[in-house]
Amino acid sequence: MRRVCLTLPTHRACVGTIAAVGEEAAYGARQFGVEVHLLVLDSSTAPVLAEHREAVAALPPSPGVTVHHFDEDTQRAFLREVIGRSGAARPDRLLDLMLPSRVSYGACTNRAFLIAQALGCTSVHRRDSDSRYQQFDGKPVFPLHQELTYLGQQADAVRKSANRSKLPPGSEGRRVALTGGSFVGEMSVDVAEISELDPDTYRELVGLSIPEGMPEIWREHLISASFRGAGKTSFDGDRTLLAPISPMRVDMCNIGLDHEVYRRVPLPPATDTIGSDYFLLHLAHNARLPGLQHNRHIVNFHTKERRTDAGFLTYQLRFAKFLLAMTYLNAVHARTAAAADALLDAEGHVRAPVVAGFVRDSVGLNRAEVVRRLDTVERAYRRLGGRYTTVADTLTESRSRLLDEARDDMADFALLMDHWEALARASAEAGLAVNR
Repeated sequence: MRRVCLTLPTHRACVGTIAAVGEEAAYGARQFGVEVHLLVLDSSTAPVLAEHREAVAALPPSPGVTVHHFDEDTQRAFLREVIGRSGAARPDRLLDLMLPSRVSYGACTNRAFLIAQALGCTSVHRRDSDSRYQQFDGKPVFPLHQELTYLGQQADAVRKSANRSKLPPGSEGRRVALTGGSFVGEMSVDVAEISELDPDTYRELVGLSIPEGMPEIWREHLISASFRGAGKTSFDGDRTLLAPISPMRVDMCNIGLDHEVYRRVPLPPATDTIGSDYFLLHLAHNARLPGLQHNRHIVNFHTKERRTDAGFLTYQLRFAKFLLAMTYLNAVHARTAAAADALLDAEGHVRAPVVAGFVRDSVGLNRAEVVRRLDTVERAYRRLGGRYTTVADTLTESRSRLLDEARDDMADFALLMDHWEALARASAEAGLAVNR
């Protein structure tokens, strides 16, 4: 029987989301006759962790659904076994990259990838703690429906049932590597206030996420569309597009990935850097792998913690680190886009060593561009004034560390990529005892 992993990584209170994702898992098992492994990866503080244990225990038993709630101690024990089995020469360093002490959007998803391998799952489906489902005709709109319908299917067969198709020539025989929808509600990145305070500064900051050399008309369009998802669109019936999916059109809270992708290439393990978990979306798009884009958009909301002074500062610094990281990531994306089909082997699978080489080469990029970006970000936050001045001050105080981390994060990514396929194999060999 087909096994899939529906995962919810979290480091904050999300009792309601646990219940909702549990309902989605039951729906998937019931409607598609698959085994759904609901995996809650929990890095929350002790009191919140206890609340989550109660929420998981309260999930109604459902045929075909197995629930795993792993705190960091459990995750660490699993990773130690897998890293040991892999024969890696630097086990402690790899453990730090897989389970860092700071927040890492990529690392938490990488852990889900390895655990899914151990469980024998053929796909990973990610949700986030700050999201919920739309309703239609009184029922929740579950993205898992489209993910289980299309993921892993041959593109040529899917083309007959998708509403639209924009498959590149020669890709018809490849499998659907990912499925994704976007979000509605609040912006995925908390920069709406910047847009209201100073539209020019907003365009300057968000523009740093756009690759250099983009024609101005497209650049303005991308700036306007960034982090807004599907806006205020309400679900009114399924619509699907079969094509290499643009990362601008989907969100990581609403994504399904085939194991043939994530068992070959991981996500960057960068810490305190938003957007670092989108790497595989760019890679799949640039390699012209078929994807299925759907309109079962998830509802995004901002947690109360972001509204506190500490939460605000933390989040803005993560956004700043993202803008610095894009210097290196855009260089890698440009090379994968230029390589296109050459990124794939004869069976249509990503050639991981080629991608790793691009990542390693990026580490040697001229630091002057990163310095220029940091100067721009500092000035922008200072110009905004008010509480944004604290962000600017913190960037100034942390300047040397931030510049080093932007470069070192890519070196760490290259190191993880060198070991990743061995880790994935070791995970599959280790297996995982089924528990609830």
